[in-house]
Amino acid sequence: MTGNAEWFARAQAVIPGGVDSPVRSFRSVGGTPYTVASGSGAYVTDVEGTSYIDFVQSYGASLLGHADPRVIEAIRTAAGKGTTFGAPTPGEVLLAEAIVERVAGVEQVRLVSSGTEAVMSAVRLARGATGRSKILKFDGCYHGHSDALLVAGGSGVAQLGLPGSAGVTDGAVGDTIVAPYNVVPTLDENVAAVLVEAVAANMNLVRPTAGFLAGLRAECDRVGALLIFDEVITGFRLDQGGAESYFGVTPDLWCFGKVIGGGLPVGAFAGTREIFRHLAPLGPVYQAGTLSGNPLATAAGLAVLQNVTPAAYAELATRATRFGRQLCAAIRESGLWACVPGEGPLLGLYLAAENSSAPANFNEAKVLCDNGVYSTFFHAMLERGVALAPGAYEIMFVSFAHDDAILDRTVAIAAEAAVVTAQKHL
Repeated sequence: MTGNAEWFARAQAVIPGGVDSPVRSFRSVGGTPYTVASGSGAYVTDVEGTSYIDFVQSYGASLLGHADPRVIEAIRTAAGKGTTFGAPTPGEVLLAEAIVERVAGVEQVRLVSSGTEAVMSAVRLARGATGRSKILKFDGCYHGHSDALLVAGGSGVAQLGLPGSAGVTDGAVGDTIVAPYNVVPTLDENVAAVLVEAVAANMNLVRPTAGFLAGLRAECDRVGALLIFDEVITGFRLDQGGAESYFGVTPDLWCFGKVIGGGLPVGAFAGTREIFRHLAPLGPVYQAGTLSGNPLATAAGLAVLQNVTPAAYAELATRATRFGRQLCAAIRESGLWACVPGEGPLLGLYLAAENSSAPANFNEAKVLCDNGVYSTFFHAMLERGVALAPGAYEIMFVSFAHDDAILDRTVAIAAEAAVVTAQKHL
């Protein structure tokens, strides 16, 4: 049998760093990554046959859990008819209709192949629609790896200790303004758009403070800038209508991904007809993609959206909230300080050897994420059969497949892992 170490060695020979996305690397926690052979519901199984309760869930893409039979059947049926055509298909219309139906402010949708593509395209559209050049983003928020948005990014950029990326020129970020999260900035008439994660989920989890999102809406309206919600993580996970219905704030443009692909590569940006009249082929803002609206991805995404009701979202949020409260208590009772901030079903996890407080911005989150405690806890959990993201800047994803029994078992394991972690760091 070829084990995790052997697979990783083979990967390193032909893939830079042995991974196709830096967040999968164990660089910030140490050790050798496990190589997944299969997944089912709340579990993944590696090439050595070890199963783990999985709170990565493809970084939020698997809302129903891994290999949900309804999604698999939708993919199987679609694949039997062909995998890509480079032509219009019914599936892309049906998925776009489902998004429009669920998100009150959305009138039109353009499908793409990734969250990065969605955000990059939304920014271009915002600039084209307003005739302005400046974009404002927030410190620690990650919006994909396009050049202009990597500055002061969270997620893997932060985990690797990078301020941005080599290969990104000063000119590429010259029109990007960076502001602290949870502080409403003062804009001028040069700003085309404000880009924000409605819930910051790439600096671990930082909730928007009361009035922050509404304040951004008001400030954008004051100067005629567009407000863009990056909902690659929050979209159709917080609520059936995403962050708009959850927080009661309507942006001008939305960016979606993950959930709307049912585990297949997908992205989308959405908005009003008035804004989208600027997009090719109707207008001068060009965007294209050979695999956009892929029939397998649209079938999988539609299967997810059709199988989740408003009541189910409420139940998932309740289950995750209970789990977060119990997880925090179990870790603290074992001798470590912990904070498990939550927003709907989204959960963060901050650990420290001494009492601290929940972060409200990237600078505060960074202190806790970089203290070295998480890596010890991560390995203690992994050794006991629970897979968390291999980096302190990521969050935990509870899927519909994580039932109360699985979550209770995780809490018990976390108590044991916290004791081991406390012994090393206290």
